[in-house]
Amino acid sequence: MMQLTIISTGMEGDKTLTKEAADAIADADLLIGAERMLRPYRNAGKATFSSYRVDEIAKRLYAGTETKAALLVSGDCGFHSIAKQLDTLEGVEIRRICGISSPVYLAAKLGMPWEGMQFVSLHGAEENIAVHVRQNACCCFLLGGKMTAAKLCTQLCIYGLGDVAVHVGECLGYPEETITSGTASGLTTYEAQSLCTVIVENPSFSEQRHLSDADFVRTAIPMTKAEVRCAAVCALGIGRKSICYDIGCGTGSVSVEMALHCPDGKVYAIDRNADALRLTMSNARLHHCDNILPSEQLYPSETLPVPDKVFIGGSGGRMHMIFEDLVKRNPHVRIVAAAVTLETLRETQDAFAASGIPCSITQFSVTHTHAVGNYTMLSAQNPVFLLTGGGA
Repeated sequence: MMQLTIISTGMEGDKTLTKEAADAIADADLLIGAERMLRPYRNAGKATFSSYRVDEIAKRLYAGTETKAALLVSGDCGFHSIAKQLDTLEGVEIRRICGISSPVYLAAKLGMPWEGMQFVSLHGAEENIAVHVRQNACCCFLLGGKMTAAKLCTQLCIYGLGDVAVHVGECLGYPEETITSGTASGLTTYEAQSLCTVIVENPSFSEQRHLSDADFVRTAIPMTKAEVRCAAVCALGIGRKSICYDIGCGTGSVSVEMALHCPDGKVYAIDRNADALRLTMSNARLHHCDNILPSEQLYPSETLPVPDKVFIGGSGGRMHMIFEDLVKRNPHVRIVAAAVTLETLRETQDAFAASGIPCSITQFSVTHTHAVGNYTMLSAQNPVFLLTGGGA
């Protein structure tokens, strides 16, 4: 049986190589990896194969006569590595040798602990930056593709986090290694290598997910109040990677609380009113939620990703069409709808029934107190019905 050892070479591939890794390289008769990984071993008398594509690696392993192969990966094989894609290889015995990853290396260079760090890969992604920084004291971002260090810092500034500390590590472990530190606002024009590691420190981070009504920018546009908002978001059961819709987003208060529950997911704020969307995005920026994406339209629309959690705050008289489309796209979608009139309550019940989804109904009657002289008066809000159903 072919033996494949996935070897973590650390940063530079030589001085950060562990003794175990060096012994495994010496024992292998075939070395695989990117050209920069293989360069030190070109004259070692071993067969080499330059590739980082799983299909090409598999083809070479099966076609060769070697019995001991080593795949050289930078950093650590357990941290955003090709290693996890190779488990399906048949007839190949795989073992892994750990190494030093770029966040660990950069944190050591900066003299900071990393055990509580939030790790985020931005390879091919351009959102979910500010929301992580908002919720964590320290975040590490792996950059590549379209997202550069300057764009990351610009995004932090747009979402109200221009004062956070940013450390950019480039060519870590190599002679040309560069570590640049500053604030997000001070690094918006910094030209870094496209592949780099960025650590962001936010001592003012907040893990708070439920907000008061006073925490939002308000206009005459309706807003789902705090108690109902809290119950609705809780009923949705949002996960860290959930894809959410807020249909009829209005002020965006539900969008924001959804977004704070899914920092690795997305919230699509949907409204036909352009003023409502502008207000929603103002509140998204206020609360550092760059995982909220606006969508000015009447739903349904097939241009959006398939959702797994949906809040309906306003249907524009299209409740049945909305349900039909949601269930067609995801039969296990979880839906929570708010109704403030008896007509909407009836329409929503019928939409759940027509879609074959049992629903529960909860009616909220919220009363607050306020002082009038030496007395405490009661101030009642309009009753609201929440209808909940669906979900795997």
